[in-house]
Amino acid sequence: MSGLHVSRWQRQGHERLCVSTVEGAAVAWLDCRSGEVTVLVESRRAAALEALGPYLAARGPEAAAPRRTAPRGRTTSRTAPGAAGAPPRAGTGTPGTGPGTDAAGAQRGADPGRSDGGGDLARNRPGEALEAKLDALGGDRTVLRLRRLLRLRGETDPWQEALRAQRAVATELRRRCPPRWHALHSVPLPGDDVIDHLLIGPGGVFCADTEYHPRAEVRVGEDDVEIGGRSHPYVRVTRDAARRAARALSRACGAAVEVTPLLVFVDAAEVRVEPALLDVRAVERRQLAALVAATGVLTPQRIDEVHAAARDRRTWTDA
Repeated sequence: MSGLHVSRWQRQGHERLCVSTVEGAAVAWLDCRSGEVTVLVESRRAAALEALGPYLAARGPEAAAPRRTAPRGRTTSRTAPGAAGAPPRAGTGTPGTGPGTDAAGAQRGADPGRSDGGGDLARNRPGEALEAKLDALGGDRTVLRLRRLLRLRGETDPWQEALRAQRAVATELRRRCPPRWHALHSVPLPGDDVIDHLLIGPGGVFCADTEYHPRAEVRVGEDDVEIGGRSHPYVRVTRDAARRAARALSRACGAAVEVTPLLVFVDAAEVRVEPALLDVRAVERRQLAALVAATGVLTPQRIDEVHAAARDRRTWTDA
């Protein structure tokens, strides 16, 4: 006996057969639509496939044996070469270690100027959504650079600044994130909304909103941010995005996932946070190193489970 339990999970049109231990810890799941098996705990891969054996056999002889091995213990099998509904699997996303996608979002060994546009969000570049908006505006890059050199403001300047800020944060994450941390970028939400960065690691899950205010003194209150005498709704926006992320990830993982809202200010002179603000973190970009040094919130197994769900584009379709 493998000591594993198989249960059926159904949400929002998705159906899975979930393999777990008697204590309830997730080990693997079978996507009933695509026939793909995702193994979360490599040491129990054989036991998980044994537990799913009757279900795989019912799909046909080709589905009963793994077709390929996914990174870091995620094993996949499909019912047929053209089976639909499963996203491509990229690398682990662990910054600075192993193959795959690093914390800056560029797939190692691939053209950094391209994105596959598929189901694996680990392939998304930092600021990818902003790049698309700038391309849609049709601005000539040479003209934009010339305007910047001459210090002339244009309608695309806020997008350009936001793009540089997101890339700067991604670079900081690539440099500072210890092993076991994963960073996803430009995570799409319904309604043309985007999560700038999603961090998953031993210190928890963070939904990060990046803001560019060079040399500014930033005051972060309970609901708004004051900069230069003007109020900005950054706290409410990132709080709402974190709630949506928590709902989507909890639904995909079949268990509650807590997501902390995070505001990251790029090149600010000072970031001062009101003591009454308890549910939202706010830091200057260079303070990210201290944030990702935190541990003890998520186990390695839970990190892999949440990361696998977060990088799947289908997780966010109803966020």
